Amino acid sequence: MRFEHAAVVDAPIDEVFWLTQDYGKRLTWDPFLRRAELVGGAPAPAVGVRAWCVSRVGLGMETEYVSFAPPHVAAVKMTRGPRLLARFGGTWEFAPAEEGGTRVTFRYFLEVRPRWMDPLLEPWARRWFSWETGRRVRALAAALSARSAHGGCGNPG
Repeated sequence: MRFEHAAVVDAPIDEVFWLTQDYGKRLTWDPFLRRAELVGGAPAPAVGVRAWCVSRVGLGMETEYVSFAPPHVAAVKMTRGPRLLARFGGTWEFAPAEEGGTRVTFRYFLEVRPRWMDPLLEPWARRWFSWETGRRVRALAAALSARSAHGGCGNPG
């Protein structure tokens, strides 16, 4: 199943991109997570780097960056995760918005298991992940709005 949420945030593309990829600041804006860290001693995201994230409900997932093109795209695939998920991938895209600011799109793909349970699990999983993704995009927009109001600025890396 695939789904996405997008929003326009009032901040420059570099600032938006780097805030989303800064694991030291991730928990300050992302309401989905209670833990987020790069693993294996990686100092920053890059293709091949893995991250460990735990949702606020306790579901943990290790992902690996499969694309990292600042300030436009960061994409991951699940390498280890909850038994409910057979496969998971996510792409976050950032582009200048026509009306100013940055258009952020969070796009996800997931496949539940066992496959024979898909007709029962898929509607529930779609609603929950879609709701959570919408919350994340709105929280990012709110965090960037608050930073702008307080004179914050992004810093790559």
